[in-house]
Amino acid sequence: MINSLNQEVDLKLEFIRKALTETKAVALRLRGTDWFAWATAGGSHTVLLTAETGVAELLITAETAWVLTDEIEAQRLQDEELPTNFQMHIYPWADVAQREAFVKEITGDGNVMSDRPIYPKETPIIASLQSRKQTMMSSELERYRRVGSLASEAMTEVLSAAKPTWTEYQLAGAGAEALWARGLHPALTLVAGERRLPLYRHATATAEQIGRQAMLVFCARGWGLYANLTRFVCFGSLAEKDAQLHRQVREIEAAGLNFCQPGVSLNAVYDTLKTTYEQHGYPQAIREHHQGGTTGYLAREVVANPATSDIAFLRKMRYDVTDLNEVKNIEPENVMQL
Repeated sequence: MINSLNQEVDLKLEFIRKALTETKAVALRLRGTDWFAWATAGGSHTVLLTAETGVAELLITAETAWVLTDEIEAQRLQDEELPTNFQMHIYPWADVAQREAFVKEITGDGNVMSDRPIYPKETPIIASLQSRKQTMMSSELERYRRVGSLASEAMTEVLSAAKPTWTEYQLAGAGAEALWARGLHPALTLVAGERRLPLYRHATATAEQIGRQAMLVFCARGWGLYANLTRFVCFGSLAEKDAQLHRQVREIEAAGLNFCQPGVSLNAVYDTLKTTYEQHGYPQAIREHHQGGTTGYLAREVVANPATSDIAFLRKMRYDVTDLNEVKNIEPENVMQL
C-alpha cells in the first residue's frame, strides 16, 4: 500500500511542479485539509474536526516537498499519516516565526501559490491544478468506494436500531459513533424527526423525540474524501398518498442522475431537474434546496446552480435529497436510501 501511495504522490508532485513552471511560482503552500489530503494520498493533519486547516502544512518546490509542523505533531504524522515522499521541517510549537523564517529562506522574494493565500507574495492556485484535484485516479477511487461502503454500513446499522422514543440527539450521536467505529470522521450529522422534518431543509438535531419517522444525513470523511448520504426511517406502514409522493421524488431524482454523464455541465443537469420538477407539478421546489453538485475532498466542491458551467464527471457527482416537503420525509420500508 505504501508503494502505491508513493506512486500516487509522485504523480501529484509532478502536477504541482508543472503548475509552478506554468506560473513561474517558486513554491506551492497548502494549508487546507482538502489539499493536504489530496497531496498526501489520503493523509490527515486534522485534530479539530470543525477546522478547515490542520496541524501541518505542505511546502512544495521544484526540487523538494516538505511537511511543516511542530514538535507536538511531527512524530505521529510521520508514523501514521505521511508517505515517504516528504521531508519534515519541525519547529517549536511556541515559535511559529521559525516556520515562517524557513519558508522565507526557501522561497526568497518569489511568488508562492497557495490554496489559502495570506501573505502579499501568495497567489491562488491556478485552474489547471484545481482540475487535477477534482479528477480522481484509480487509487483514489478505490479509497472512495471504501468510504462510501463504510458510511452506508454505518447508516443502515443506526437506522435499523433506532426507536421512535429516541431523541434527535440520540440518533445523531449513534450515527457519529457508527462512523467513528469505522474510522470515518462525522463531519456532519443532520437529524429531523416526525414534527420537524416537513419544516426545515437543514435540520440540526434537538432534544425532541423522533416519533413515527425521521431523516438522518451523513457527510462522512475518510482519507480526506467525503461520502454524503441521506436516509429515512419509518416506524409503520406508509399511507397511499405518501407512497405516491415517494415514487415521485425517486422519478425526479432519477431524471437528474441519468443526465449526469461525462461532458455534461452542471447547469444542464440543474435545468433537467428544474424541468422535471415542473412536469411533476412542483415548479417552486428547485428553489427550496440545494440540488447537489460535485464532491470529493470537500463535501461540496461545486454546487450546481443555473450559472455553474463546470463539467460533471460521473464519478464525482452527488445529489442531495430531492426537494418536496411531503416527499422527503417518507420511505416505504423501514430503512431505505434515496
